[in-house]
Amino acid sequence: MPSNSSLSVTWLGHGTFELVSPAGKRIIIDPWLEQNPSCPADRRKIPRADLILATHGHFDHIGDLVPVAKGTGAKVIGIFELCTWLGKKGVQNTSPMNIGGSQRVGDLTITMTPAVHSSSFVEDGGPVYLGEPAGYVIRFEDGITAYFAGDTALFGDMRLIKEMYEPSIAFLPIGDLFTMGPEAAARAAKLLGVTQVVPMHFGTFPLLTGTPARLRELLPNIEVLELKPGDTAR
Repeated sequence: MPSNSSLSVTWLGHGTFELVSPAGKRIIIDPWLEQNPSCPADRRKIPRADLILATHGHFDHIGDLVPVAKGTGAKVIGIFELCTWLGKKGVQNTSPMNIGGSQRVGDLTITMTPAVHSSSFVEDGGPVYLGEPAGYVIRFEDGITAYFAGDTALFGDMRLIKEMYEPSIAFLPIGDLFTMGPEAAARAAKLLGVTQVVPMHFGTFPLLTGTPARLRELLPNIEVLELKPGDTAR
C-alpha cells in the first residue's frame, strides 16, 4: 500500500477481499468463502463488516453474500437488480446504485464503473439476471483512491477512470479465460495510470492460468503486490 496510507488489504482468495479503511471501516468485496477452494479455512466466516460491495451476480463472487450481510448487518452496495434480488432473500440493508453513479457512505465515496462481463445467479436450474456487471472506485477518508475492476475484459474507457478519479491502486483480474489475462491487465494498469496493482481472480482453478509473475514481467515500472490467500498488506 502507499506509504502515506493506513489502508489495510486482506485477500481471501479469488475475487474476495477485506479492506479496512484509514478510519477503520471494514469493507468486504464479493464474499465467496465456504466453497472457495483458495480461501483459508480459518477465514471462511466474516464476524464483522460495515460495508459490502458486490460487483456482479456470479456464484464465485456472491456465494456467501446473503449470510454475511445478515450476520453482520453491513450495508450492501450493488446494482439495482442485484439489490432487488437480495431483498427477496431477506437482506434489507441495501443501497442500490447504477453505473456512473456515486454515493457517500460516511466519509467514503463509492462510484460504480462499467465492467465488460456478464452477471447472473443460477436458481432452479437456470440463470437469473442480476443486472449488469460493475467495478468500483473507492475514495477513502485520507484521499487515497482505489479502483476495483471486478471481473472484466480490457476496455478503453479505463483511461477515463484515470482522468476522472486518478486511482493509485488497481485490483485487476489476471486469470484469463473468464476475465483479462496478464497481457490485458498490464495494458489496463497503464491506461489507469496507477502505481500499484493487486492481482486477483487467478489460480483458484486450473483453467485460470494467468500469474502475478507474468504480470510483473509486463509492468517493470508498476508495483505488483502479490498476496497469498489470507495475507494482509498495509
